[in-house]
Amino acid sequence: MKIISTYSVRIKHNSRVFKDTTEIHRMVVDFLITVCHSEWASISAIQGAKNKKTFVERLIHCTKENPDPKYDLAKQNKAFYKLPSYLRRAAIAEAIGKVSSYMSNLKNWEETDPEDRGRRPGCPRAGIIYPTLYRDGMIKENGTYTAQIKAWVNNTWDWITVGLRKSDVDYINRRCILRKKCAPTLQKRGKQWFLDFPFEEEVELETADLSERRILAVDLGLNNAATCSVMSMDGTIHGRHFCKLSEEYDCLEKALGRIKKAQQHGARRMPSLWARAKGINDAIAVKTADFIMKVAYLYDVDVIVFEHLNV
Repeated sequence: MKIISTYSVRIKHNSRVFKDTTEIHRMVVDFLITVCHSEWASISAIQGAKNKKTFVERLIHCTKENPDPKYDLAKQNKAFYKLPSYLRRAAIAEAIGKVSSYMSNLKNWEETDPEDRGRRPGCPRAGIIYPTLYRDGMIKENGTYTAQIKAWVNNTWDWITVGLRKSDVDYINRRCILRKKCAPTLQKRGKQWFLDFPFEEEVELETADLSERRILAVDLGLNNAATCSVMSMDGTIHGRHFCKLSEEYDCLEKALGRIKKAQQHGARRMPSLWARAKGINDAIAVKTADFIMKVAYLYDVDVIVFEHLNV
């Protein structure tokens, strides 16, 4: 079985160039969606994702062998001129996927009884998407904690050097060294920019008989931080353990009470009080997760199931 996991690396010293690059990428995808929608009859008849991308690229990209494309991308916007080839192909793949999904939804809508179906599916748009940075063409990891990213800066496409947070890079080098690293995606969360690195890993599933396997059912509740029940396929309970963090929850209530009292007196910013409450909450999460993993290791369970989660 193939497992794909993603780890984020925060980019230090955020810049506006990433915002401009993302906006240009979305504009390109919007333009390509109209192209794919107009030519969908021809695109859908082509077999293979790579062949479809090649066909769309010939429709929009001017080359020596293709001097007069039907939809010239470079003439649409100044920023589209000299658009990196890897970014163009990533946008083509994104547009083909969105139009394909739209056409499938439209077909299902047309085949549904008019009395039961809802509104007609709307035309697809780029929406909130972020570019995939293919290696060598869009990103170069030229140092342990630095990387070069091709971005739209000073009215041209150029390489810029960015710093990467040391703790994130060290975690990947320590935990993901044996996994296959794929092309990262530029992402923005809040006011911070990140590089999301996907990793592929091949694992073999357990071949043990189902009657010999055990599961750990975890109930994250209010009275107890976690209630863990180990059971087998026939419903036999092999063990039940309770994680009680009374002291930690009492400290959290006191910290929240101080915040409430400060707010009653008109205080607006209380960074130290909020930092203390957040630290206690993080400690509760870490201790709860550690307790669950210890129970799982003790009984050698195969699957962990969370029955209820209070957020």
